[in-house]
Amino acid sequence: MKRADPFEFGGVSVLPGECATVELPMARLYTKNEMTLPVQVVHGRYTGPVLFVCAAVHGDEINGVEIIRRLLNSRSLTKLRGTLLAIPVVNPFGFIQRSRYLPDRRDLNRSFPGTSKGSLAGRLAHLFMTKIGSRCDFGIDLHTGSNFRSNLPQIRASLNDEKTIELASAFGAPIVVPSELREGSLREAVAALGKPVLVFEGGESLYFNESVIRTGYRGILKIMRHTGMLAANRRAKQREPIITDRTSWVRASMSGTFTLNVKLGDLVKRGNLLGVLNDPFGDDREDVPAPFTGVIIGKLNLPLAHEGDALIHLAKVPDTDEAEETLDEYTSSLTEEDFGLER
Repeated sequence: MKRADPFEFGGVSVLPGECATVELPMARLYTKNEMTLPVQVVHGRYTGPVLFVCAAVHGDEINGVEIIRRLLNSRSLTKLRGTLLAIPVVNPFGFIQRSRYLPDRRDLNRSFPGTSKGSLAGRLAHLFMTKIGSRCDFGIDLHTGSNFRSNLPQIRASLNDEKTIELASAFGAPIVVPSELREGSLREAVAALGKPVLVFEGGESLYFNESVIRTGYRGILKIMRHTGMLAANRRAKQREPIITDRTSWVRASMSGTFTLNVKLGDLVKRGNLLGVLNDPFGDDREDVPAPFTGVIIGKLNLPLAHEGDALIHLAKVPDTDEAEETLDEYTSSLTEEDFGLER
């Protein structure tokens, strides 16, 4: 192994085997308070890939903040090869306000790659891309559900990119969902540089979900082992995820209250009852059946729905027996301790 040189970042020289928090200057508040984008740089003693892990691109999606906190406290990082750039809060404006958006009401994840002379969102996106995205070999972007919806832990990726699929399978989430590159997203901007990015989705906004946090934390360590940033754990079992080629939101056929009959991770067959819509007087009722056999990967938590609202996110499975086995193994793994990953 070749010993690493110092890692120069944001005007700070981080020595091999050291870590440093570097605060990248951002736009000031109109009260004159200075805002910065804090980045934790963990630089290994030996050469290896450069990985960024980020969260709270949407300021109210906070599961990833806790995932990164646990990652930075992992003993495994003392044996790191390469460099980790950890950005727990990419959108500090939204994070402070518990809001998805920036003060200008723009969605940061539709503003990449940005520009130094654009909107506040565009300037923040430009800062991220020039200082972080351009320095890394690959990245992991952590998200949750939004608008009163929660997601089963899942990786979203382009299924026509072999390197991305390889990383997605190594992560260990129960399911990989096809997701085309969306204009203005962080994933699209980094992919344009020829670098793969995984999007991890799980849980709901403004709440911690322990099973999602544990899945995300473990998944990042697995990726780091898979890419040689950490030593391989030969005792760890590699579970193949469900890779679906189709997902669909089941929508409300009428307005009313929605009573859910399933939970995240359930395997349902075509025609199974997903829930029931009722009007407040009980005069009208509509059963909501599953349109095809699949896994529940997202659900509406708010029991109030207008006609056409998305209620249940269903992912088609190629083999129901294999899918059931994968889901059972995933559920069992949530009770396992993390010490095996720390070796």
